[in-house]
Amino acid sequence: MENLIRLFKETGMTRMTWKSLVCMTSLPLILAGMAMSQSSGTGQFDNHGDIGNTHTAGSVKYDAGKGEYLVGGSGENMWFASDAFQFVWKKWSGDVSLAADVRWIGTTGNAHRKACLLIRQSLDPDAPYVDAALHGDGLTSLQYREVRGGPTREIQSGVAGPRRIRIEREGNEVFMSVAPGGGELRAAGGSFRIALHDPYFVGLGVCAHDSNAFEQAVFSSVVLEKPRATGGERVLESTDRKS
Repeated sequence: MENLIRLFKETGMTRMTWKSLVCMTSLPLILAGMAMSQSSGTGQFDNHGDIGNTHTAGSVKYDAGKGEYLVGGSGENMWFASDAFQFVWKKWSGDVSLAADVRWIGTTGNAHRKACLLIRQSLDPDAPYVDAALHGDGLTSLQYREVRGGPTREIQSGVAGPRRIRIEREGNEVFMSVAPGGGELRAAGGSFRIALHDPYFVGLGVCAHDSNAFEQAVFSSVVLEKPRATGGERVLESTDRKS
């Protein structure tokens, strides 16, 4: 900018010529800034990539204006002793809470496709992990693999197709909360203990449950933070099985 001002003084440019030059110089920078604010990288996460064998490369598009992550993934499954899916992740240590509104793009995918909030020991396909998974048919469950290469187990929620999901880790305890309809987050029922060491990975995942398919889910109003201390007595909640 200083060089442009000096050029203006030395060459005697007219004011109109000067204004045109400034606009031509600034426009690419302005447009670049607009593009970055609309869709840039992985937002608050560090990186993304496919875990395991996927037929189609996964993707993530972050819309900063809407605060949304559009995550697309292939993959045969996230189950048994190994997984295949797209993972948008951040390296983390200590306790964690991850919450998001989750919705699928389209209604024709496999009923067992999964859009997940994940806590994962490593990026290996057979790593120990736990997730809060929204399936294509609305089933929502805590899934977990306690040891490397071990079997996957689950605890199903009594609420189908919740609007918002949260997963929390406090020490070795893991919990899931769900918000049906327009309601508030509440305990989904069930928890378990899993030994993960620092650092680990936390983030968003999508699995098509079909190696030849590619599915997309939107994660919005994403909150990644340390769990908030209640500072009081524990609250006892009951969970009813509702569809």
